[in-house]
Amino acid sequence: MRKRIQQSTSSPHRCNTAQCSPPRLVSMEELMEAAKGVSNMVLAHEIVVNGGFRIKPAELPEGSLEKTVKEIVHKAFWDCLETQLSEDPPKYDHSIKLVGEIKEALLSFLLPGHTRLRNQITEVLDLDLIRQEAMNGALDICKLAEFIIGMMGTLCAPVRDDEIKKLKDIHEIVPLFRAIFSVLDVMKMDMANFAVSSIRPHLMQQSVEYEREKFQKIFEQQPNSLDFVTEWLQEALDDLATLRCKNPPSPGDAGAATSGPPVLSPVAVQNWAYLKLLKWDHVHRPFPETLLMDHTRFQEMQLELEQLTMTGAVLLVLFNAAGAALSNLPGFADRIKTIIRVLLTGMHLPSFSLSDSLATTGEKICAEVNSCLSQHGFTPFTTEKEIVLKGQIQALANPDNTICKLIDSRIQTFLENYLTSGHQKSFPAVPGGLGPVQREIEEIAVKYVRLVNYNKMVFSPYYDVILSKLLNREESQF
Repeated sequence: MRKRIQQSTSSPHRCNTAQCSPPRLVSMEELMEAAKGVSNMVLAHEIVVNGGFRIKPAELPEGSLEKTVKEIVHKAFWDCLETQLSEDPPKYDHSIKLVGEIKEALLSFLLPGHTRLRNQITEVLDLDLIRQEAMNGALDICKLAEFIIGMMGTLCAPVRDDEIKKLKDIHEIVPLFRAIFSVLDVMKMDMANFAVSSIRPHLMQQSVEYEREKFQKIFEQQPNSLDFVTEWLQEALDDLATLRCKNPPSPGDAGAATSGPPVLSPVAVQNWAYLKLLKWDHVHRPFPETLLMDHTRFQEMQLELEQLTMTGAVLLVLFNAAGAALSNLPGFADRIKTIIRVLLTGMHLPSFSLSDSLATTGEKICAEVNSCLSQHGFTPFTTEKEIVLKGQIQALANPDNTICKLIDSRIQTFLENYLTSGHQKSFPAVPGGLGPVQREIEEIAVKYVRLVNYNKMVFSPYYDVILSKLLNREESQF
């Protein structure tokens, strides 16, 4: 999705000639230090805000020079190992080096308290002793491999048990060593990801202070680096002020605080501003400076919500037409959602035709509905009813469609309620009509609120100063 976003939208330039400072020559050391600082900050930010962050092995592009060279070198190494072991008597130079690498890998998985396991590994995989055994023709390489596999089974995560069992079925030495290193690489990834999940709570506060410190340095060098943030917050304040003018709370109305227009407070303005990011014009409007690292992330959520809005609208039309006969069938809604999701893939691209896609969606849904109704002993849709349903689905392509606006409004209401509920773990009640897409909405809400809350922790001092000025100016006008 991120690749599609980058291909289909152009990033607006933050600075124009009047805003940018004149260029300054910097040394290579300064440049490298800055690059390192930014890389560390982005990595720490990613770990904190992305609950699903995982370290993955690097995958070289298929057919690339790097991949070709790597495959050639690896094949040459394993062919050399096989040649050595096939000699009479066998040579174990390469094998002993591999055992040494395996030993270091196994030791790296141990915690400080694993004294017994450390002693076992050190004793059995004693390279000096192994060399002496090889020189005297007494080395039992299969026995060493058996010990290594057993130790890997002890140290690996339960999810790797099947891979460890497969190693025991390999009896040729060279394929076995290759498989052992492959599983060790996966175990290293598991260990790294375990470390990431362990440090995330401790990294949170440090990352907040680190990012704020880095931004403060930028702010001191370039005081206009909060211009777009100020515009963003001012626009949110103006929106709330307009809403209050249109719907002023009634005097003495006990429910005015919750059912009336949002109060003009710093928290309310910030929450409204963050909601506006889900409707942002990313092509023509510069993004607020304090959110640039999450620009693509907000853009992704916006596209997900647009697709989810359309999915929810199609489902609402369908279940209104089909009634309870289908809505209560287990698994039916998920099958329809899968069809819709596939047919709406790429709906943000310029080449995508929403009208054509919805026409196809109507055809597919009618076929699925009639098949399902027949299977469960219900009367299939008549031709007239199919035509009406297809027309209602295709009508959703109209930007002013009432059903789409209703679903969108209710999704925004749900996100707003979850955002204003603070750090409560339970979700607010899902508005009517969103039941079929509740799981997807809640998944997006979790990502969205985590991102917003983290951004608040980092940049609230700056937002508070700006909002204090804006709110004072707003009050002075009355």
